[in-house]
Amino acid sequence: LSPWPRLLLLGCFTLLLLPPDAAEFSPSLDSDFTFTLPAGRKECFYQPMRKEASLELEYQVLDGAGLDVDFHLLSPKGETLVFDERKSDGVHTVETEDGDYMFCFDNTFSTISEKVIFFELILDNMGEDGQEQEDWKKYVTGTDLLDMKLEDILESINSVKARLSKSVQIQTLLRAFEARDRNIQESNFDRVNFWSMVNLGVMVVVSAVQVYMLKSLFEDKRKSRT
Repeated sequence: LSPWPRLLLLGCFTLLLLPPDAAEFSPSLDSDFTFTLPAGRKECFYQPMRKEASLELEYQVLDGAGLDVDFHLLSPKGETLVFDERKSDGVHTVETEDGDYMFCFDNTFSTISEKVIFFELILDNMGEDGQEQEDWKKYVTGTDLLDMKLEDILESINSVKARLSKSVQIQTLLRAFEARDRNIQESNFDRVNFWSMVNLGVMVVVSAVQVYMLKSLFEDKRKSRT
């Protein structure tokens, strides 16, 4: 097997290598990642989840012939929850239980083309927001005379936080779409240049043949007698 591919970290989480060819993320509400999957390889990742939480995973193939990859999502019990065959993108949401969920990107069907893959994890109901609200409630005492209670401030802050998180998520997806479109345009540009050079070469050869044929028609082939 070739060495672990060069990975480009876009999110703010830590990647740990787990044998065989697996990785685990530290708990995070929103994480995104981009990596290169060589031809003939399969890479798997683990995400620990809690019971009654939500795992949303979105992936896109940004570059590579065909812009397709096989995707597998397995439960902690080893049951196949999602299987996408030869797709360029996908969005999947599952309600989770305690344990490690494994998702894999499979490029074994390709023998020569590597793929650049982007994926994003969005974790809900992981228990952290509830703890933050409990911490805030400790300070909500003696505020009956205030026009705006701390609960109202907390609600406003949470609303702003949710909208900012959604904005960051949309911007990340737009960057992924832009990267894929740019790769397609660059590939088309190289293809147009290649066939333009081929056509130019054919035209030069045809022109040279035509000049030679016309010249041969006007040559005096009679031999002078001595």
